Amino acid sequence: MSRGLRKLPARCAGIVMPLLLSVFMSCIVAGIATLKSVGFSEEWPRMWMGAWGVSWLAAFPSLLVLLPVVRRIVAATVQSPPR
Repeated sequence: MSRGLRKLPARCAGIVMPLLLSVFMSCIVAGIATLKSVGFSEEWPRMWMGAWGVSWLAAFPSLLVLLPVVRRIVAATVQSPPR
């Protein structure tokens, strides 16, 4: 996949993972919500992109804050694999 592009250092994973997750999730959710509210129309793509931008502005910082909390909840509720 890298084809000559250098990879980021491992220490960047804590930012890159929520960044990519917020991009994909906010895109999907904004698309579905926009489609549900306005239906397919000529305006839908423009409205979707506007909703996506606003959604992402909320999603990325939320993930940065909530991801550590979610990891702790998962660790408390899921059994660790045997060693």
